[in-house]
Amino acid sequence: MRRRYASLTAAAASLVVLAAGGGCGLRSGSPMTDDVRPGTVGRGEPLKGADLTVSSKAFTESLILGAIMGIAFQAAGAEVLDRTGIQGSIGAREAVRTGDADALYEYTGTAWITYLGHSEPIADPRRQWEAVRDADAKEGLTWLAPAALNNTYALAMNRSHFEKYGTRTLSDVAALAESDPGAVTLCVESEFANRADGLPGLEEAYGMDLPARNRTQMDTGIVYTQAAKGSCTYGEVYTTDGRISSMDLVVMEDDKKFFPNYNASPMINSKTYERYPEMAAVLAPVTGRLDNDVARRLNARVDVDGEDPHQVALEWMVEEGFVVEED
Repeated sequence: MRRRYASLTAAAASLVVLAAGGGCGLRSGSPMTDDVRPGTVGRGEPLKGADLTVSSKAFTESLILGAIMGIAFQAAGAEVLDRTGIQGSIGAREAVRTGDADALYEYTGTAWITYLGHSEPIADPRRQWEAVRDADAKEGLTWLAPAALNNTYALAMNRSHFEKYGTRTLSDVAALAESDPGAVTLCVESEFANRADGLPGLEEAYGMDLPARNRTQMDTGIVYTQAAKGSCTYGEVYTTDGRISSMDLVVMEDDKKFFPNYNASPMINSKTYERYPEMAAVLAPVTGRLDNDVARRLNARVDVDGEDPHQVALEWMVEEGFVVEED
């Protein structure tokens, strides 16, 4: 889902931004009214008196992250306007860049490749974040320290196939493809099948040459169900998707670090950050707790169990002790 938003054409993106400027979306919103006080974050209410607008994109994980950010700011004393759920990566970024919103959790890979126009990702996640941070400083955007949460591509298989073939890494998959070519069948999205940072690049990086008959293209949701059924040995997944856990899929390690890093990081309008530098201390412990396991669990509660993203975010913040919910 995230990849589809990241691949908006420039023309479509401009329409999103123009519509926003005309009052069709980015200027709307409603106050966040969570009755919370500081737990381990927001002590002393360092943001008391601040009026902050939090944004997000429209897919599950981003909605949850936007709610988490807004709840942290509320606990720290801020009045928070909720403008989460903006359609499209570029529209959400423009909201923060232009000051229509103050902050959102953004992905380093999306910024580097989609916004900043680089074709080659940086393999080291910290260096990737630093490169984005430095480049976006010129755009009036401040990036705070990244989370371990890395919503990137992966291949995954069901438990039965894992026990049969025992592959743990993508190098293992490449070795299996060479020793037993018929064993490696893939279910993938059409976009992944044709992107340089998808299957073509993966095959080149790991020395695989899979025949066309071993690949089946399908919609995202079907990939997960077919991989879980065992209709294909490996399915293309996103590393933080809640269906990985709910369907008991085993994710292959990208041991050659081919796939781009998509670490979630707070991205803040620089003028807002200059006025409220305390935002960094408020968000740091929360961001530091976010990893792929946490994301899968929270995403599953929404995508599998049908819960509300904001409520899921609030309950997690309370469970972690970051905030205390008033009786």
